[in-house]
Amino acid sequence: MQLLKATGLLLLLQGALAADASSTVLPSPSNRRDSIPSLLKPESHLEPFANVTGSLDDHGVCQCSVYLPDTAFPVDRVERIEILAQQLSVKFDIEISKVSQYTKDIELYEQRILNLTKKIEYLEKTSVSYTELDFQLIRLEIKEMEKLVTQLKVSLTGNNVIVEQLYVEIKNLSLMVNELESLDKHNILAVRREIASLQRKLQDCEASRNQSTNHYFPPGTCSHGGIVNISQPYMVQLNWRGFGFKQGGWGRYSSPLAPGKELYWIAPLTSARYIEYYRLHESYDDLLLFKYSKENRYQFGDGSGAVVYNNFMYFNVYNSRDMGKLDVNTNTLVLRRALTNAAFNNRFSYAGVSWQDMDFAVDENGLWVIYSTETSTGNIVISKINETTLEVLDTWETRQYRPSVSNAFMVCGVLYATRIVNTRKEEIFYTYDTNTRTEGRVSIIIDKMLETIQSLDYSPIDRRLYVYNDGYLVRHDLIFQPIIPA
Repeated sequence: MQLLKATGLLLLLQGALAADASSTVLPSPSNRRDSIPSLLKPESHLEPFANVTGSLDDHGVCQCSVYLPDTAFPVDRVERIEILAQQLSVKFDIEISKVSQYTKDIELYEQRILNLTKKIEYLEKTSVSYTELDFQLIRLEIKEMEKLVTQLKVSLTGNNVIVEQLYVEIKNLSLMVNELESLDKHNILAVRREIASLQRKLQDCEASRNQSTNHYFPPGTCSHGGIVNISQPYMVQLNWRGFGFKQGGWGRYSSPLAPGKELYWIAPLTSARYIEYYRLHESYDDLLLFKYSKENRYQFGDGSGAVVYNNFMYFNVYNSRDMGKLDVNTNTLVLRRALTNAAFNNRFSYAGVSWQDMDFAVDENGLWVIYSTETSTGNIVISKINETTLEVLDTWETRQYRPSVSNAFMVCGVLYATRIVNTRKEEIFYTYDTNTRTEGRVSIIIDKMLETIQSLDYSPIDRRLYVYNDGYLVRHDLIFQPIIPA
């Protein structure tokens, strides 16, 4: 009975295996392939199972050994496929990033080509404005872009229409520049060279003319026909107190008793109004090196109209119409005297310059003061001053309104007044000769380093004009007209 049960169980197992093999057929281990399609290819000639002989054990239980084919899922191949897929994904990301970078580079090169095209169009429209250097710079840019696009072509495998088009446009640009230069060699550049040559000749001629008119006149002499020109500004340095002290004055010591003596004075204004600190330098080299012999303090002078003459500083005493005389050797106020009817406290100061109601000046004839009165209705008044007593020796009233003048100075008894032209130029436009009591009109341009000239001081010792220009110490050489004997 048990034998029959075992035989039936064996037949039932064989039937089940046969039915399973008929629905899913997998290859045997001996016929596996590494490629993915071979896993799904049916192998109909292989037997899915085999018959075996059973036996009974001591307890009468049927036992048998069954051989099952290798129909398990191919895990090792799936793992290999997953690794391959990851590798392909990484390579794909790298190529995508390269394409993105190439896209940015192409956009950049397209923009540069557009800029170069605009430059060339501008050169074509304005042919007189370009030089050989312009061609050289453009050619360098084109060569650089051609090199970069060539690198792009090597990096991008296969056909890339954008890069090819970019390369062709760069080649066309190069040919266009070469053609423009070849056309230009015989006309525009030649004309520009001729113009440059003529300009140099004109400059040489102008320099020669200036040298011929700048005759030497001994210090103290007035045997000339007045100022006819002025040199370019020569900037010495910033004032010793710094850029914040834009208002002030400076000059060279003037004395007919010691024409060879060098003494430079600088007086930046405190709070844009007060003469408080001033320095004295015994030589021009000491001035350049900030080596000073004295730094004095006085409280207070008013405005930037001071001057140093014969070891004394003359200035407008603060908040008054008084003239002050200060001994620079002892820093002592030795004399103070009122200037009759003079306006003060910024009543009729110069245009653009505050608190300079009294402007002291020195020339070959001595000490002067330039001011206004209520009686003159703001017009310029000139007084000759005795430097010892501060008495007024003589007075001249002009018809020039003082607040419309930017500054003034005296040379050989002649007042020269300036006015603002623009931020870089002023003009000497008005003269008044105290010797003949006559007015005059001139036009002599003064080039400025900065916008506002705070003071002008003429030195009869070296015939230079000392300018305090927004905190900077500047000087000019004056050119005089010689008197031609009759």
